[in-house]
Order: sequence, then structure tokens, then C-alpha cells
Amino acid sequence: MQRKAYGSFHKGEFDKAERLCAGILEHAPGNFDALHLLGMLHFQRHRMAEALRFLAAALKANPGSSDAMSNLGLALHTAGYYDEAISRYRCALQLVPDHPEFLYNLGNTYLELGRFTEAVSSYEAALAGKPDHVGALVNRGNSLLRLNEPLKALASYDAALAAMPGHPQILTNRGHTLRRLDRPAEALVNLKAAVAVAPDFAEAHFEAAMTRLTLGDFAAGWKAYEWRWKTGAFARQRRTFQAPLWLGDEAVGGKTIRLHAEQGFGDTIQFIRYAPLLADVGANVICEVQAELQPLLSQLKDITVIAAGEALPEFDLHCPLLSLPLAFKTEVETVPASTPYLAAPAERLERWRSRLPPARARAGFVWSGSSTHKNDANRSIALAQLAPLFESPAMQCVSLQTELRGADRDVLRDLPNLLHLGDELADFTDTAAVISLLDVVISVDTAVAHLAGALGKPVLILLPHAADFRWMRDRADTPWYPTAKLLRQPALGDWGSVIDRVSDELRAFQR
Repeated sequence: MQRKAYGSFHKGEFDKAERLCAGILEHAPGNFDALHLLGMLHFQRHRMAEALRFLAAALKANPGSSDAMSNLGLALHTAGYYDEAISRYRCALQLVPDHPEFLYNLGNTYLELGRFTEAVSSYEAALAGKPDHVGALVNRGNSLLRLNEPLKALASYDAALAAMPGHPQILTNRGHTLRRLDRPAEALVNLKAAVAVAPDFAEAHFEAAMTRLTLGDFAAGWKAYEWRWKTGAFARQRRTFQAPLWLGDEAVGGKTIRLHAEQGFGDTIQFIRYAPLLADVGANVICEVQAELQPLLSQLKDITVIAAGEALPEFDLHCPLLSLPLAFKTEVETVPASTPYLAAPAERLERWRSRLPPARARAGFVWSGSSTHKNDANRSIALAQLAPLFESPAMQCVSLQTELRGADRDVLRDLPNLLHLGDELADFTDTAAVISLLDVVISVDTAVAHLAGALGKPVLILLPHAADFRWMRDRADTPWYPTAKLLRQPALGDWGSVIDRVSDELRAFQR
């Protein structure tokens, strides 16, 4: 019966295998093989509570089984008990040192926990025993990418492709890495190949969309950008309504359209510019935005701006903000770039006017974004690197930084010419008011950069070597913000050259 149960399991006849195992346990409740197999049956069927119970019972029946130990670790990982999973994998490796699959599973748990250095070590140990382990090669690449080692990640993906040529996920990972290395034309070759193999692979389409937009191919780029809703990163955020999605195919005059924010603050600020265009053709426009932005964006004329979560009136159509460029068939030459399209209310301006020192030229600084952003290592700068910019007595430097990291706060105390206002900024309306009273803003790629551009204020945007798709490539200007100047890293990680250029640019604002 036991052999039949295993045979049914391997054939995918799970119901039959489960019945056979249950029959064995009626006569031998502590039978290891039946308990272990039942645990794996439940695991395959995503019944994690039952899987954990039977695998733990199997291990109790046979504490020396490395397979049961590792499989219990796998079930614990799947159920989200990562520390317990690591403990089980380590115990399994004590029983069978250097087992490639156990090491691979251990690496996957480290990767899930964001312990990327330990993940790489586990994958490399697995590869020492099985050099063509595709999963270990791919996830080593994923971990190296999170450690900001794109060249090493690329080499790992190349090895994975050599073992499994033409695999769409590996091709997509390779394409993403080439984008990170500012090699978008090469990236597109990989992404096209992935789509050719798997026409419905959303991640490849989405990566290709950002690559095309980087290269200035807006027509194909915005169309492919709609694939985002089928990717794992965006599927859970997709909004569904009874009212149909509007992508520019019908007239909106006399109809109520609901625009809704979908990504970060900067995205909302950038793409809210389309709302007045809809109002201009007779639409009744309702914008649902982040609560932190609602007071500022409510200044938009003829637009109803509501904070997310508030009750909404009925509407006829809806559109996510980042689908508006597609709906308007936006090309590089037709970006709606009339600025300013945002303004700080007068009462906030008066409040902050008295807070700022008079006379000298004023420059506002933001040097880092959210520490949880997946590309934070590339887009943020340590405050200490900017310190030389604050030495000129001819300019009052103002910190607009609202999230201060520990090391930066320590440095800030030794920068007397950098007036820190970030802790006093209650919302984006305060930030907009302060920016309006400055001569120039210097910001990494965060929401403040977008806000300065939307206010029509001169802004120097400091970009990593491979910038976000919206900034395109090989240009110091941007069609989105006429008053912005883009200062790009000439090589990966080279903020020194960028800061030298900032110093040169700031001389034009000193008075």
C-alpha cells in the first residue's frame, strides 16, 4: 500500500494517495512514510496548517530524516515562519552537509528576509555541489542585484541561461539588469525574446514598456505600460469599478470621470497635470489622491480632489493617473508641460515667509528618498557627501528632508549653514510654500523634485547612472518640467562628479 501511495503521489493522483496514506495510518499511526507523504500532499495542495502538522509528526517519528527536516523548513517558509524555516534547514544540513537543494532552500529564505549577503553565500554553496542549479543561479543574481552588484548579477543570469536557454523569466531578469546598467537597447533585445517565448508574460511586457519609455518610444511604451496590472507588483493594487476604464477612446464632455492615484507621491504630482485637460473639454473631473497631497492638489481649478478612502460621488468613467499619457496619446513632443500647474495657498506662504532668513539667495535640498524604496541604494546620497555645497556665505541652504537617517542627523549638527526645516513640514502644502520662497531646489529623484517642477521653480534633479524611465537618457532637460535640469551620474555610483556640477550650477543663483 505504501508503494502504491508513493506511485499515486508522483502521478499527481493526490486524492488516491491521500486515501492510501490514511489507510496506512489507521493501522500504524506512527508510520513515518505515510505521515511524510501526507505532509507533502497537503503542501502541494496549499493546505499549510495540515502540511506543518503532518511533517512535524513525520519528523517526530524519524528525527534523523533530512528530507522531512528540509520539507518542514519548506512548509514553514511558505507559511511565513522564516526564522523557524532557517532553523530546520540548518538542522537538515547538519545531517547532510552541502546538500544543494537544502542550501538553495535556505538561500531562498534569506532572500525573502532581505538578508542578501547570506542568501548569496547559500546559493554559492549550493552551486559548488551542483554548478548548473538554475534556481540557485537565478536567485543568486536576484540577491546580487539587491546588493547593488548588477554586473555580478548579470553573470549569474548568463550562467542560468546557459543551463536553460530561452527561459522567459531569466531573459526578463537579464533585461532588468541591463536597464540597471543603463544599457536599454540590449535590455530590449532580451525582453523581446522573452515575450516571443511567452506572449502573455506580463513582467516581460512591463519591463519592455519602461525600456521603450527610457528610449523615448512613447507610443509603444505607454501602451505596453498597461501590462503593469498583470504583474505581481501591481495586480493587488488594481482597482475595479462598474464604470468602464477610459483610455481616450470616447468623448468625455458632460461625463464624470474619476482619476485615481496608483503609485507614489511623485507620480501623482507628475500626472495630475492631465486633470485640467479633461476639465477643459467639459468633463466633470474627480481626483482621488493620497491624503498627504489632497490639501495641495485641491488648489487645482475646476477639479474635485478627494483623499483616498473618502466617499465619492457616482462617476461614468475612471482612469488610473499613469494611464493618462496613453489616453492622451502623449509623445515626447506633446507632453503637457505648462508650468506652474500647482501653487501654494497664500496663507501658507505668509507663514513660511517669516520663518526663512531674509536677503541671501536660498537653495532647498533633498538628498535621500524613502529608505524602503527598492532602488534607494542608487538614488539616495549621504548628507556628508553634499557638505561642501553648504560652505558659501552667499547662499542660505535649506533642508527639506523629512526622513532623516541617523548618520545624516549626526552630520547635520555640524552644518550651521544648512537650515533644517524638514521636521517642521506638516504636509506637501508646507513643502510647496517653502519651495515657492526659494531660488532653486536641489533634489534626488523623489516627490520634492516633481513638486518643484510642478511649481515652476528651478530644480536640479540628481539622477543615478541608470535613471528612472521618465527621465529618459542622454539629456539634461526633461519634457515634463521646463524649469528642471537633470544632472546624471557619468558612471555607476559616481555622485562626486554630480556634486561638483551642482556646485557650478549654484553660482548662477548667488547674489
